[in-house]
Parts: sequence; C-alpha cells; structure tokens
Amino acid sequence: MSFKNKVPFVRYNEDKKRDTFNVNFNPSEREIFDRAKLVIEQVKDSTALKQLAFFGAKVLQEDKNVYLLETLFKNKRKNTRTGVLDFEL
Repeated sequence: MSFKNKVPFVRYNEDKKRDTFNVNFNPSEREIFDRAKLVIEQVKDSTALKQLAFFGAKVLQEDKNVYLLETLFKNKRKNTRTGVLDFEL
C-alpha cells in the first residue's frame, strides 16, 4: 500500500509493539523521583521509572512483605468489623 492510499489516524500494523503511558509529577513527587534517580545512578527518566517500578514489584512480592501486608489488611478488616475505626499510637 502506498503512502497516498493511507488514511490518517488509522493503525495499519495491528500488532501493537509497545505499551506506553504518561506520568505527571507534582513538584514534591518530582523531587523524590530525582533523588531516587541519583540513588540508582540512572539519568534517563523513563529507564529510572521502569527500574524503580520493578524494584517495588520485587519488594512487594517477597514472602516476608506479603505476610506483613496480609496481616495489616486483615487487622484493618477486623478493626472495621468490630467498630475500631481509628487506631492511635
């Protein structure tokens, strides 16, 4: 198919190769993100964001962290059921 026969804004290649999305940071989030980039020594925003997301996913899926989160959510459910809505230290 030649360029003349193509209609604008129509996907001719049905196999979507990449999945992309936009991320908006407010100033405080941007400051935190820039500090994290320094820690992991990555200058590119997209690569840093991807690496930090994988770090977070690995941490959340560790057995000890899964147990911790399950316990916290279970306690919150029990507190709601028994009427303890606010917990103070």
